Amino acid sequence: MTSVSPLPNDEQTLTIAEVSEQTGLSHDTLRYYEKASLIERVGRNSGNQRRYATADLAWLAFLLRLRETGMSIADMQHFAQLRGAGDATIADRLTMLRTHRGALADHMRSLRRNAEALDTKIKHYEQLLTEQPGTDLK
Repeated sequence: MTSVSPLPNDEQTLTIAEVSEQTGLSHDTLRYYEKASLIERVGRNSGNQRRYATADLAWLAFLLRLRETGMSIADMQHFAQLRGAGDATIADRLTMLRTHRGALADHMRSLRRNAEALDTKIKHYEQLLTEQPGTDLK
């Protein structure tokens, strides 16, 4: 039988529907995150319904940042595993975040170069259109 995390006594918790609405993650994605060990087992109420605590929401927000910045699920799982192992892994987590931040900076530079190339091409085509008779470019 799997263990279920107890709910904090005085803390207000949210249902999976409320967390889904706040985060934009579907119920299925939230369940997947739990099954994939990206988040720890979520506390349950007496009816065995998931109840998310404030700490769960803060961790989900960080996971979303990692995902939105291109971190792979495998790396997110590794980071979550390190986090779960406690303070002895702080240096490893810092290394992972620094490496990811470096890759993100490289990607941002690449996106800027690509955007500049697109801007140049757009200006080129706009210029071609302005040179055509009867073209009303706005």
